[in-house]
Amino acid sequence: MTSGLVRRPAALLIGIAALSCGSAYAQTIQEAEPTYDASVRVAKPLPATPLSGPVVPPFENPPAFVPDFFGVRAWLRAHGIALLVSNTNEFTGAVTRPTPGFRNYRQGASNAGQISTVLHMNWDKLIGLRGFATHAVFTSRYGTTANRMFGDWLGHASEIYGGGGNVVVHLVMAYGEENLFGGRLAIAGGRMTEMSDFSNSPLFCNFINNSLCGRPRAVSDNDYIGRYPAGVWGTRVRGRPSRYTYIQAAVYFPEKSMFANAYNRSGFKFSGGSAIMGQSIPIELGWEPEFGAKHKLAGHYKIGARLLTVPLSDNYYDINGLPLSVTRKKAMQHSRSWSAWFETDQKIWQPQGAPASSGTTLIGGFILNDPRVALRRWETYFGFINRGFIRSRPHDALNFIGMYEKIAGGVSATEANYLDEGAARLLPNHATGVQKNAAVFEVNYQIQVTRGVAIAPDYQIFFNPNGQKNLRTAHVLGFKSTVQIF
Repeated sequence: MTSGLVRRPAALLIGIAALSCGSAYAQTIQEAEPTYDASVRVAKPLPATPLSGPVVPPFENPPAFVPDFFGVRAWLRAHGIALLVSNTNEFTGAVTRPTPGFRNYRQGASNAGQISTVLHMNWDKLIGLRGFATHAVFTSRYGTTANRMFGDWLGHASEIYGGGGNVVVHLVMAYGEENLFGGRLAIAGGRMTEMSDFSNSPLFCNFINNSLCGRPRAVSDNDYIGRYPAGVWGTRVRGRPSRYTYIQAAVYFPEKSMFANAYNRSGFKFSGGSAIMGQSIPIELGWEPEFGAKHKLAGHYKIGARLLTVPLSDNYYDINGLPLSVTRKKAMQHSRSWSAWFETDQKIWQPQGAPASSGTTLIGGFILNDPRVALRRWETYFGFINRGFIRSRPHDALNFIGMYEKIAGGVSATEANYLDEGAARLLPNHATGVQKNAAVFEVNYQIQVTRGVAIAPDYQIFFNPNGQKNLRTAHVLGFKSTVQIF
């Protein structure tokens, strides 16, 4: 990344902050994420007295940096149109030297970011089509991620990198959703991303590392799992049998090379059956209680699983059931594979008189994958989000997360065999040694600069980068900034 690209976002942020001095504080840093609204809809219980007929849930309305000139934005929302535009920027750099002996590794920094445009339309207000809404997400991405400089390809130091098509406009999602029985039943279909609805949380992008922000990385362990910014055809049904519970299931149709620029650079290639590789069928059950005398201690507990019918290669055996690292033949193919997850967050403290976003929330989860085809056999994470612990800064937050990934045994054994036979060039996953396990710890402090603007200085430490013990521990410093433009 050139020095000019690194300097411009930081300079832009400083300029915006200077122009906005004195504005009201409100927005939290993860609200600028383009899939925030979708994950909030999953994480929000029914109202105490829900309606009985079709009704579109209100769209998220984060405070924006640009004022509502002449009331245009308010008028559009009153008539069912919500347009959100935001910029997220992430700068990261390794402060430790990379492991010697690898000519492609170096000490350095990088910058990555995106401009996101989200368009929600309430067709009940527009033309009287009760309960129906459409959602479209577009993005423009730039930059890369610093962790590859020191040999890591597992826990990307910047969650925003690549995959966006490197074009001015990349279509991520465009789908319709019908909400029936006062929100008790929601049916959606169109171009969607699986990981916006399943195994997701609006809390994840309080962090930068891609092992969690967006979704836990292990739950999308291969490139046939639809995740931002790659949309595929899909349909999803979500029901809420009670105020604090939900169950949802879906069918998505993964497409060949859906993350490759050469295949679908703009996101507007609506391919037919020839590009569809199979189905991804997730199901998830959730409990979303609100504890405390005033119901301010919100919790979210979810358990889910996925059946994937895309052909995937075995990570150890060849087509004859022998070690592929010995025979060098094509890997055995599996037409069925699975993943499962349990995730939770629970607010344990809410300061009296503080905004609803303040307080301390614990967050944790565990993801398990099919050992035959997985790179990550399992992943676990645990941390906290502490917002408003400084009384005079109720919207600032101190956040910590620790993530641990266990590499599948077949991957480790295959790589060990290649190295024993002097065939290091055949190692998969960009490995330069045997992959076994990896851990990343991250801490940041979010500063609400002004209305719609936030910045979070960030520190990450990578143990066993790329899951390899032969790579030295890496320390990474950086920041994440968000500007909710309007």
